[in-house]
Amino acid sequence: MPGDRWQELLAALTVEEKAGLVAGTGFWTAGGVERLGIGALKLSDGPAGVRGDGLLGAGTPTACLPCGASLGATWDPELLEELGALAGDEAAAKGVHVLLAPTVNLHRAPFGGRNFECYSEDPLLSGRLAAAFVRGVQSRGVAAAVKHFAANDSEHERHTIDVRADERTLRETVLPPFKAVVVEGGAWGVMGSYNRLNGIHCCEHEWLLGTVLRDDWGFDGFVVSDWFATRSTIGSACAGMSLEMPGPPAFYGTPLAEAVEAGDVDDTVLDRIAGDVLRLRERIGALDGPSSAMSLADEAELDRPEDRALLRRAAVAGTVLLRNDGVLPLELSGVRSLAVIGPNADRACVMGGGSAQVNPYRSSTLLEALRSRLEGRVALRHEPGCDVSRTTPPLGWPDLAGKATAAYFDGHGCRGEPAAVTAAGSFEAVAVGEPHPGVDAAEYSLKMTAMLVPSTTGRYELRLMQAGRARVLIDGEVVLDATEGFFGGGEAYLGMMSAEIPAPVDLVAGEAVEVAVEFENRDAMFLAGFRLGLLAPEPADLLGAAVEAASACDAAIVVVGTDHEWETEGRDRDAWELPGGQPELIRRVAEANPRTIVVVNAVGPHALDWLEAPAAVLHAGFGGQEFGEAAADMILGDAEPGGRMPTTVPAQAEQFAAHVNYPGDGGAVHYGERMFVGHRWHDSLGIEPAVPFGFGLSYTTFEIGPPRLARSTAAAGEDVSVDVEVNNTGDRRGAEVVQIYVEPLQPRVQRPIRELKGFAKVHLDPGEKATVSVVLNAGAFARYDPRGADFASADDAGWYVDPGDYRIAAGRSSRHLCGTATVTLTGEPRRLAP
Repeated sequence: MPGDRWQELLAALTVEEKAGLVAGTGFWTAGGVERLGIGALKLSDGPAGVRGDGLLGAGTPTACLPCGASLGATWDPELLEELGALAGDEAAAKGVHVLLAPTVNLHRAPFGGRNFECYSEDPLLSGRLAAAFVRGVQSRGVAAAVKHFAANDSEHERHTIDVRADERTLRETVLPPFKAVVVEGGAWGVMGSYNRLNGIHCCEHEWLLGTVLRDDWGFDGFVVSDWFATRSTIGSACAGMSLEMPGPPAFYGTPLAEAVEAGDVDDTVLDRIAGDVLRLRERIGALDGPSSAMSLADEAELDRPEDRALLRRAAVAGTVLLRNDGVLPLELSGVRSLAVIGPNADRACVMGGGSAQVNPYRSSTLLEALRSRLEGRVALRHEPGCDVSRTTPPLGWPDLAGKATAAYFDGHGCRGEPAAVTAAGSFEAVAVGEPHPGVDAAEYSLKMTAMLVPSTTGRYELRLMQAGRARVLIDGEVVLDATEGFFGGGEAYLGMMSAEIPAPVDLVAGEAVEVAVEFENRDAMFLAGFRLGLLAPEPADLLGAAVEAASACDAAIVVVGTDHEWETEGRDRDAWELPGGQPELIRRVAEANPRTIVVVNAVGPHALDWLEAPAAVLHAGFGGQEFGEAAADMILGDAEPGGRMPTTVPAQAEQFAAHVNYPGDGGAVHYGERMFVGHRWHDSLGIEPAVPFGFGLSYTTFEIGPPRLARSTAAAGEDVSVDVEVNNTGDRRGAEVVQIYVEPLQPRVQRPIRELKGFAKVHLDPGEKATVSVVLNAGAFARYDPRGADFASADDAGWYVDPGDYRIAAGRSSRHLCGTATVTLTGEPRRLAP
């Protein structure tokens, strides 16, 4: 708990200093007050790793965690707490005081662009995991700011859309993950979202930030706006938004001080939000004397062996085995040749796009991992099978002979001596503000050069995207000039880049040429930079070559999926099937080789009508920097996939609950499905999904016994203890997740047929038994009613536990129940605390 020093400092501050404390000073920084020893703050995006002072994958290398949905698939709070501690260590190494994570918005629809960043469709699972992650982060003295508060589960018109939802829907589905992070995780921060909620922007929503967050949940931390999400001075301050980001401020700072001096904002309002950021500084130790946020040049890299091991374990724990016809783990004694097929086999697609992107310490591919382990034992043959690039990847390895040289110049025109020279792994350079330490952000230019060695002879095509002005040279000759008239129209980089600008170029295999890009930030707004890609002449029949390779080998592995441009912030997914003809690739390869293993390197639910074709299917998601090594571990039997699906996969795209209301129209979206999000919809209506919520196979086998209740009768509002016996009946060590669902048998109001109310993950040796104990507190039986117990008076609105019979079901998914027991709750309806 914070002490009293923040209060002493608050009393010593002037109005102008208080108003300055609640406003950003830079893109990632908020200033302090040096005369009083109040240090500056540095914030950083952090759902998949601590990026530090960079943007959209640029910046200091860092540990890249599995994405949120892959962590959701672990069903393992203890693991999440370990990963949170790692993120806290990375934050400290990069001078970051506030980590903008975790993301706990629900998977309301399979097309949500940031589903990869969020944990699950289920409020309980999301909240328990997120709370554990926050405890880990804050154990290192770094504040976590859970996001996006609230109902920000789609990219469609995300800055302005009005989410219309009744209070019961909000209280039972949208808000519980945030409540868990605040109450169970003890989060010091919350990030307000862009969207409106029932007509009011979330960053100026008094009911959301005041009544719910502070009054009902007892939150005493700070509320930071999403970047540029602040919409007002008076409304935001009075609602309790504590910090406007980024800086320089548009509504806080001087405008807020003037509003206080004019009497439009009361002194107590300013004191309240200034007190929030002072308490934050006391919690993180930023009241111990003058300090400044570390710049990019100061940020440190950890890259510890134990962290790599943890991330590898996390990638395994979040991989779901969807199908296995005995081919996994792969027995190498019968495999002399192995076809490794698919567009993601040799691409490191380890994270989604947008603010969750980082510059990872390393990015492993499955092809690389298998080559390193099987060299000299198994002949590997690789074929891509198809191309799924949404835009052209940046020119880099293996086309370049070494790294590119990037020379930065103050001023336009690439003239004079460089202000900085550095190496780049690819032809991609994007920045907001200072592009490199010591380079003038206001007006700069960049010349990037490298030697390109083509692998084939033919007509290639250069593809340039830019925010600024650039031209491309081959051996000193301009082949693409985009210095005039090429702006906007693109989708990449949250729509801030131009569309791809093409230029043909003839190249000869093995003949090296010098490629250069001359760029200047002239006319760039906010973001500046470029990306140059190179399309090689496409082989005549990618699919045919893949099928031929599969038929010629003893087994085949097909790595299909998406990448950070298909699943990204700023744009929802626009296809139900995997892109680029990948379903046909799976079917054709599986037909050619009965020992076909599919690795799904994608997150969002997609069509699985091909699921029965291959012998085995691993759903690996975006597994972070150790994805390739972890996938090889599972395929070769060194590790067992331990994941369970955190989201229902519908059999058809139209079968998700929000379908008729998604993504919204007329500037609004209605949560017409109400409490029936995810498995609650499928289970209540008896719709058979392609993959049920909570489902996952194992390399071993388990028996889960029926739930045993400590008592069959309890007063409404009392806890109910549940014991479940689990037995590993197979011949390998493995993990099982015992899931506890509650079904009200005589509901007084409409309720889902069953809801997840508890879970536990256990790791057992062959023949080992364990008893899992889960305590169902009163909230596990409660429903929210805005009309009160007698359905008559809003003055009695709240959470109620109704007397009656409740079935307690234990199982391994919402559809695979292993036994039930019934508890009778007696007495009158019991109102619970908020």
